[in-house]
Amino acid sequence: QVQLVESGGGLVQPGGSLRLSCAASRSISSIAAMTWYRQAPGKQREWVAQITSGSTSYSDSLKGRFTISRDNAKNTVYLQMNSLKSEDTAVYYCRADDGPRVYWGQGTQVTVSS
Repeated sequence: QVQLVESGGGLVQPGGSLRLSCAASRSISSIAAMTWYRQAPGKQREWVAQITSGSTSYSDSLKGRFTISRDNAKNTVYLQMNSLKSEDTAVYYCRADDGPRVYWGQGTQVTVSS
């Protein structure tokens, strides 16, 4: 089992940057995939980016502004978000796919507003 805790959200002006963190309760080196999702008010949860041991992938609409990375030594996955827009406002969730099991964090709120 693994617990995930997201942090780093907050209020940021349009054009600003934030770095989200997803800290896992145990080693993530053996976890097949770590993924960021987001859910805006009144909308379905949206896939944002994923990182495996050997690759990264992004939602086409976000490619170039968001970067996912991992630090296995710190059991943490990051999401660097640049050039933020109001439509990036959402709760951001971290997910771990560990074999047949899927784990979610509680989410962190990101609000982009002037």
